[in-house]
This record gives sequence, C-alpha cells and structure tokens, in this order.
Amino acid sequence: MLKYLAIPIVIGVITGIALAVTFEDDNKDDDILLSAQKLIKDGSPIMGDKDSEITILEFGDYQCTFCFRFHQSTLKTLEKDYIDTGKVRLVFKDFPLNGPDSVLAAEASYCAEDQGKYWEYHDELYTNWAGEKTGWITRDSLDAFAKTVNLNLEEFNRCLDSGKYNKRVLDHQDFARQIGVDATPSFFIFNDEKIIKIRGNQPLDVFKRVIDDLKS
Repeated sequence: MLKYLAIPIVIGVITGIALAVTFEDDNKDDDILLSAQKLIKDGSPIMGDKDSEITILEFGDYQCTFCFRFHQSTLKTLEKDYIDTGKVRLVFKDFPLNGPDSVLAAEASYCAEDQGKYWEYHDELYTNWAGEKTGWITRDSLDAFAKTVNLNLEEFNRCLDSGKYNKRVLDHQDFARQIGVDATPSFFIFNDEKIIKIRGNQPLDVFKRVIDDLKS
C-alpha cells in the first residue's frame, strides 16, 4: 500500500559527485507537499512489484539522448538486480523538452497502454531512438512501432487522432516543473520516509547507493 509523505519539497539531490547536497524550492512560501500517490499519479503502469517499498520515478523524453543511454545501460541492470527481484518498482512520467514530436510519442505510449502494452511500446521507442529533433518520430514510425508490439493499429490510430492523452502528457510536464525538474532524465527515488532526487544519467553506482540508503 502506498503511504503518505507529508514532505515539503526539500529533497536530497545527487549529481554523481556528492550525496549530501541540499535542494530547496526557491519560493519557500510555496512549498509543495508530496505524497507517493501524488508523485506517481497518472504516470505509467508500475514496472515491478506494486508493493515494493522503494519507488523510482523517472521523468524522461523519448528524444532525449541521455534518457536513451539510461534505458540502454543502467536500467537493464536495475531491472535485473532490483525491479525483477521485487526490491524496487519503476514509474515513468513524461517531460517532453524536445517539443511536439516528444509529446506525440508520449501520447502514443498511453494509446499502447489502452491495449495493455505500455512498457512494450515504451521500450520500442527507445530501441528505435534516432537522435534529438531529427524527425524520426512521425505517424508512420509510430504506426510501425505499434505493429512491432502487435497493437491493433486501427484502435491505436483512433486514440492518437483523438488527442486523448495530450493533457495527461502536458500535465506531467507541468507537475515536473513544479517540483524542480529541469532536465531529462531526472529521478525521484523514495520510500515512505525520504525522497532523493537524481539529475541526469548518473553511473549505476549512484542509483545503487541511493537504493541501499533507502533500504537501511
């Protein structure tokens, strides 16, 4: 069960160098009370055991170079050692810094979720990553990815055409900005007592240290 975290946005930040750097919202009179429910609300389906005590929330962009690198390297190890073993769960939220194509790709991922294949489609987007703002995200390419993961193409396109998930994606972006996200990927790793922020595609050891710290 998700527990409530009445924690103002005063969060440990990890840059890959120091574990004890302090992050505070510049406007101390406008602190945001965070809860596990609020952090993951309307995000992706949970990857891993939904009852895991530790959650990794990733804010990413499907065109982002460093998001791609994270998904091709660090995430694979985290899945094997922590997510698949039930120690950690992962939730993804969109922070489409690279513009309309990134928004469209994010919408497509939720259209895939309608057919029970969010993570398959999510992974297919990163598998076919071809740079930032290079034009690789098109309706034709999104349809091709949908075919690869065996989606009903008519249903998928009807969802995309409707703009059904546009607000969901933009709401993710707005929420991310409210809690201090300014780059992709950015991560909030938390349990029922503590939230730690990681900015950027940091080495695997950084993630392991944070997870181990939250477990202790």
